[in-house]
Amino acid sequence: MSGPTLRDGNISIRAIRVRDGRALERELLNNRTWLRKWEATNPTGPVGFDARASIRSLLAHARTGNGVPFAVEYDGEFAGQLNISGMSYGSLSSASVGYWVAERFAGKDVIPTAVALATDHCFFSLGLHRMEICIRPENAPSLRVVEKLGFRYEGLRRRFIHINGDWRDHFCFALTVEEVPSGVLRRWKDGRVPRGVGSVPAADRALAEKPLRLG
Repeated sequence: MSGPTLRDGNISIRAIRVRDGRALERELLNNRTWLRKWEATNPTGPVGFDARASIRSLLAHARTGNGVPFAVEYDGEFAGQLNISGMSYGSLSSASVGYWVAERFAGKDVIPTAVALATDHCFFSLGLHRMEICIRPENAPSLRVVEKLGFRYEGLRRRFIHINGDWRDHFCFALTVEEVPSGVLRRWKDGRVPRGVGSVPAADRALAEKPLRLG
């Protein structure tokens, strides 16, 4: 399964290709400091990274219907990635959204637009019912994304994903298709996002600042 090209103004998402490997490697290298603290890591130890092999793996998952990998572009220039993963149909009909953007494109609404485009595609073209985004409590730019788009806060997941060398807490946000009958992008552009639905309660913010007691 490959994704279509979806566009709003000068921002677009399209199916990632193996030949994007060079641009992907360049952006990851140039944005190493910007991205490192948010990167997923392997809990069993460091592994080498091959951009083309990573893309081939994403495309293999797409062929089995488990995901849709997108390249994010700004004015036709490779700007980052957005991946729909963990796709499930039937009684669950859900998926998760993950993304990153190069630092020089930050503040241009690239990721909110990309997430809105991808979520609308999953709801109205692929027939999914629920989309989820999980974000580290320290990741203020990503938290602004879900607030802008009105993803509803659902709770704190302790030690949820291995990021930058350790198991990290994440805040979970979600939307169901019934909440956005006109689409995520249209609701945001029209200024109809309900106020406060993406806000994290102070109690959960405080809890996330405390290490989970182990053993």
